[in-house]
Order: sequence, then structure tokens, then C-alpha cells
Amino acid sequence: MADKDMLVEIFRMQAELNERIGVKTLHMPEEHKPEWVLNYCRAITQEAAELTDSVPWKWWAKYQRFDKQNARVEVADLFHFLVSLAQVLDMSAEDIFEAYRKKNEVNFQRQDSGYTAKDASDSKHI
Repeated sequence: MADKDMLVEIFRMQAELNERIGVKTLHMPEEHKPEWVLNYCRAITQEAAELTDSVPWKWWAKYQRFDKQNARVEVADLFHFLVSLAQVLDMSAEDIFEAYRKKNEVNFQRQDSGYTAKDASDSKHI
């Protein structure tokens, strides 16, 4: 896999899976996008809850244990839905990389400045 861009490959595989399921995340008609953004947000929320259940968060329950293997699976599930959501929003792997890079710079600037006030305007350029 060293000679392939792994994020590009993830996006390719997810588009293929979505097509197989019958959801055309690539080139989706604009009128269907709000429904699918909501569907993927709900799926992401559910997967995050499943990830939470991999961690012994019930301080009153002594039977729980950390299930690292399941946590890893849930992280992969989150990626499936995050990539699908990105595709519905017409974002490629390159778009995600660039948005991540720019947001990372903003986050470092916020830390450097003390991040004492909420100001979403510093992310408008992303």
C-alpha cells in the first residue's frame, strides 16, 4: 500500500461500497443532500455511542472492561460514515486533507493566543 495514497484509497473504497448499497454519494442530486447529511450524522452519533460503550464509563458498574478491539472497529465504522458524509458534501480526499491542514493551523493559532474567546470567524477561510 506504500505506493498508494491511503486516504484516496479509502474514499474510493467507500464510494464503491455506497454504490453497492444503492446510495450514490458521488454526484448526488442537491435535493437529496440534506437528507443524507442527516442520515450520516445520525449514523456517526450511533457509532460514537458504540465506541463509548467500549469504554467502562459506568462508574457504578464493576463488571465492565475496556474493549480495545471493539473500540478500534467502531473507529473504522466512524470513518466509513465520515467519508460518506464528505462525499455527499462533494469533498474529495484532497479536499479533506486541505481543510484539515487549514483547521489545524487555526487550532495552533488558537492555542498560541490562549483561545480565551469563541470566534468562529477564524475558520471562515477553510
